[in-house]
Amino acid sequence: MPPMLHAILLLAVAVAATSASAATAPAAARNSTSNCTVPLPDAGIVTAAFKNVANFPLPRRPSCRPVRRLAYSSRNLAGVVGWAALGNLSGLLTVDLSGNSLEGDDGFGGGALWRAPLLRAVDVSRNRLGGALRLGASARMASLNASRNGFTSVVGVDGLAAGLVVLDVSGNRIAAVPEGLRRLTRVRRLDMSHNSMAGKFPDDLPPLDGVEFLDISDNNFSGVVNSTWITKFGRSAFLRAGNATSLVIEDNPPASAPAPAPATMTPSSGGKKHKRVVLIVVVVVCGVVAVSAAVAFMALAGCVACGFSRRRKRGKKAAAAWEDDEVAVGAVKVVATAPVVLVERPLMELTLADLAAATSGFGRESQLADVGGRSGAAYRAVLPGDLHVVVRVVDGAVAGVGGDDGDVAAAAAGLRELARLRHPNILPLLGYCIAGKEKLLLYEYIEKGNLYRWLHELPASSMDMEETGADMWDTTEQDKKSIDDWPTRYHIILGIARGLAFLHQGWAGSSGRPIVHGNLVPTNILLDDDLEPRISDYIHPVDSNNGELTPESDVYSFGVLVFELVTGQVRWDDSTVSWARGVIRNRKSLNIVDARLREEEEEGGTSGAAKTTMTVAEREMVECLQVGFLCTAHSPEKRPSMQQVVGVLKDIRPAPPPPAGGVGETP
Repeated sequence: MPPMLHAILLLAVAVAATSASAATAPAAARNSTSNCTVPLPDAGIVTAAFKNVANFPLPRRPSCRPVRRLAYSSRNLAGVVGWAALGNLSGLLTVDLSGNSLEGDDGFGGGALWRAPLLRAVDVSRNRLGGALRLGASARMASLNASRNGFTSVVGVDGLAAGLVVLDVSGNRIAAVPEGLRRLTRVRRLDMSHNSMAGKFPDDLPPLDGVEFLDISDNNFSGVVNSTWITKFGRSAFLRAGNATSLVIEDNPPASAPAPAPATMTPSSGGKKHKRVVLIVVVVVCGVVAVSAAVAFMALAGCVACGFSRRRKRGKKAAAAWEDDEVAVGAVKVVATAPVVLVERPLMELTLADLAAATSGFGRESQLADVGGRSGAAYRAVLPGDLHVVVRVVDGAVAGVGGDDGDVAAAAAGLRELARLRHPNILPLLGYCIAGKEKLLLYEYIEKGNLYRWLHELPASSMDMEETGADMWDTTEQDKKSIDDWPTRYHIILGIARGLAFLHQGWAGSSGRPIVHGNLVPTNILLDDDLEPRISDYIHPVDSNNGELTPESDVYSFGVLVFELVTGQVRWDDSTVSWARGVIRNRKSLNIVDARLREEEEEGGTSGAAKTTMTVAEREMVECLQVGFLCTAHSPEKRPSMQQVVGVLKDIRPAPPPPAGGVGETP
């Protein structure tokens, strides 16, 4: 029997076994709505926490649903929050109270807020909080924004070392670098600007190799900032970060132009000729008269020089980065007239200079924090016609595209082929610009962000949820903007599988070779407004150190993504994959399902002792984990193809039949 057929049969047997057990579940247990008789204490906890806060909509009745998100940004809230009470919310995921007038100096209830076991993101920026910012041990906390308050110190930051990715304490009055900051080895975005922090750079900071964004401007640091950090973070990240004697900034300034003749005004860049001005001074060397004449000469020369300087400034304005003949893209200067090709807008004539103008000269203010891409920097730009794009820089040859030897025509032909790829689950290449060895790729800008952010940092509903006056304890339409329910997770899994199967089918070019992604991770999966997944970064530089990539390696990565989406766990490696496979092999899959998904099921059905069989959703979760099990087989030849995976996933959760005369779903 062929190995692949054997693997599929194994999956079929497992599906049949779990389906049989699930078939005995009572229909009421699978389809009932929330009807619990014992309300949770969450409503009382929230009332206790916000009883002294004006304009906060206190709950009107008990609820059977746990409080997961407190999203009340810019709601004119004023008063003191009982942070210690909020620490008792066992299901709390995110807190967004930014842009209000909240006060208090108890440091989040003396650090009691961090007792909330599932808390992942807190945003209290733009309030009036003060005193010590007291943090506590929390393994799940990924994002903390306490900027623009009045905090004077930060205590216990090392308690968040296990998972903190974003830390923003800018715009406070913090006098010293938080002790233990260097232990935040997972932080990717760190903003400590506009404080009065004393500390040593870079010794007191986390390892900077993994940091994507850094700003320590307007502080009192000492140490040496070498050119490597200037190049990575930009010079503005270190503006006024310390005085000139304590903080040395090693930079390579451009060579100075030769000084002009002291008494001559050269023609300006505008082409206008100026009269040559010659200063003739006759000095009578005679006693006091000679001294007076010398003083007069110096004063007159100074006035003339000042006049020349003012006229120079009026006559020649410094050219912007995109107004020169060359444009600096990173550390490389390329021709500004290089054309930009927009595949679906062939009549739009743009050049590299236009991209530079739209990105402020590829400046730091337009650069996107990027943790998943293998290419160079990425910049956000708005082109004519209100076209929002991301400009990604690729240096050198592009994998799967011709022109490795510098043949521009071959590279352009390969990129045109890739730009013709269209599928609902891949991020389309809108256009490109080839300028020397630099290739700038234009993609659609997806505002909602990537899967990692939604799954591990800021749950989706906390970004979309608004308080509109409805009872906060009622289920609203906003609840659908979340990936905390199983139907949405399944939809994302199936969408990724479809997109990857499309790439593997060999649509690019006449060679028919499959497009191998090679880095299928959550940060490379973007979610649009409808939470539809889009695979990005499938166009990347050639990596000579990564060996030859194959579709089977993508299948393995997809299996790991399935594990991550069903379990909700982060940071997968060979050991954790082996652990998950062991649990699935022992038929204990439900033990590792994400607690958030299990909670959704328990709220909608039976739980505890009354529950003896799996619900429909639980059966589907188990079967998806079995798909991940097959995809992560040690031997590549035993892994199914992505087309086979799509077929199995569609059988796990059959789609309802389309209406009469309707259009079928995308394969």
